[in-house]
Amino acid sequence: MAFWCAAKPVAAALFWLHAVPKAVNVWLYKLDYRFGKRYRLLKTDDFSSVFALRCQKSRAWLQVLRADNGLGHPRLGLVVGKKTAKRANKRNYMKRSVREWFRLHRHALGAEDIVVRVRQSFGPAEQAQVWRVLEQLLLTTRA
Repeated sequence: MAFWCAAKPVAAALFWLHAVPKAVNVWLYKLDYRFGKRYRLLKTDDFSSVFALRCQKSRAWLQVLRADNGLGHPRLGLVVGKKTAKRANKRNYMKRSVREWFRLHRHALGAEDIVVRVRQSFGPAEQAQVWRVLEQLLLTTRA
């Protein structure tokens, strides 16, 4: 058997995943840290129901609104206005950052709809502080 080495490591990993039986691949998705559609607030009605309940907490960078959803898992909605950051790439960075925190901590959250509104622009230098604020707002007990 000849030694096979891909020029790109990703190609080698994809080859390995297809070569191994599916029963072995199950452990790869055991932790389930994906951010699929079931964990997103997509419709206007979903956002409106959370805004109507007005259960909110705020800090310097973020405002968090919460409402129970009865689905058995949390869902996340994001609002980053143009007043916060004029450039789309900055708004997208802030959304990616909040999404990443949610993806990693989703298992510790309850079955509720969460809308995070970014109030003040932040960048990579402030990301750790924003994640601490998210932890304070979402992982503390509900008042």
